[in-house]
Amino acid sequence: MPSNSPAEHIQDLGAYVSASPSSFHAVHEAARRLDGAGFTALDELLRWEGGAGRFYVIRDGALIAWVTPEGAAPTTAFNIFGAHTDSPSFKLKPKPTTGKFGWLQAGVEVYGGPLLNSWLDRELRLAGRLVMLDGTQHLTATGPLLRFPQLAIHLDRTVNDGLTLDKQQHMNPVFGLGDPNSADVLAILAESVAGASVDPAQIGGYDIVVADTQAPEVFGAQGEFFASGRLDNLSSTHAGLAALIAHAATGAAAGGPIALLAAFDHEEIGSASRSGACGPILEDILTRISDGLGATVSERRQALSASFCVSADAGHAVHPNYSERHDPANRPILNGGPLLKINANQRYATDATGAAFWARLCGEAGVPYQEFVSNNDVPCGSTIGPLTATRLGIRTVDVGVPLLSMHSARELCGVDDPRHLASVAELFFRLAI
Repeated sequence: MPSNSPAEHIQDLGAYVSASPSSFHAVHEAARRLDGAGFTALDELLRWEGGAGRFYVIRDGALIAWVTPEGAAPTTAFNIFGAHTDSPSFKLKPKPTTGKFGWLQAGVEVYGGPLLNSWLDRELRLAGRLVMLDGTQHLTATGPLLRFPQLAIHLDRTVNDGLTLDKQQHMNPVFGLGDPNSADVLAILAESVAGASVDPAQIGGYDIVVADTQAPEVFGAQGEFFASGRLDNLSSTHAGLAALIAHAATGAAAGGPIALLAAFDHEEIGSASRSGACGPILEDILTRISDGLGATVSERRQALSASFCVSADAGHAVHPNYSERHDPANRPILNGGPLLKINANQRYATDATGAAFWARLCGEAGVPYQEFVSNNDVPCGSTIGPLTATRLGIRTVDVGVPLLSMHSARELCGVDDPRHLASVAELFFRLAI
């Protein structure tokens, strides 16, 4: 199991989130940690050698990392821990520098399904990647720069009866004062690239999102709560990363499964991209690993049939002020353990086999778990689980840590649950199923 305590784990999760304001930063920070743990980065454009070892691949804002044990055969199963690196937010539009009435504003587009009101009156930053005309790429992240200012109550006396935000009219952040013709958001982003001099005139494209600047924090009467941005779903990405590094450090058992972390991008907008769970990235990597082990097509299918995927994405804890929105019998609480997510319509991929497997895993890891199912009048969202199961035919179970304020700029979990998830993930990586 991961050797750190829940307190150490939650502090490390906070450090990971702080280093990961965008999906591109999340995989860069994961790669930095994997490099320190003896993993080797592979280039998809080059030929790979097969055999045992620790490896990872980055494709845009997604990362696949794995440990192949000694003695791995063409039919060796994959134990896959799936997560995603993106979160609901706002994305910078083309012609991003706007403004009026002496205000400088940034043109942004809604990304996914954020709780819009949670982004109001907060100091925000821009982060992501810049792609130059010559094809080189740079990570960039500003300091506090933006704010979505709310209208004063004196100018809208009915606001507390129901706040209505128009995505185009009201969600235009301010970042300064002056004439938009004499300002340039891209120049600010170019200046914010660490360790390189970037000419904003040479920027050919960009993937830039808005992120909160407030540091993660432990709080509560007994220090039982943890508040942070991007817990959906960096709580799972970090758990899988910590577990894979711990698994590699203890030594993968000869003849055991191939332990693999799949951290996809674009889950919040449907996963339909080359780095999303609907895309080919996972199948591409699994095929190349199998090819390196000398697998035939038939043997690769045998390996996938023997494989298992734990799809980890944050879920809902019961809300004390809105308990009627939850199932009356299944009411998960913070620090009650990770969720087993169940949906009759397969919005989650869990079935009876997966439920029994998860119960076995948690029992062997000494970790409590809770079941989550939606109120029949409140349809649930979905995850990468059904997508992975559909694309590859791999047995899949959906799990995750319980949250309040999901899709807020600042979400809330319990301090114990993220480490519990990492502990189960580490056992999963070494377990022959």
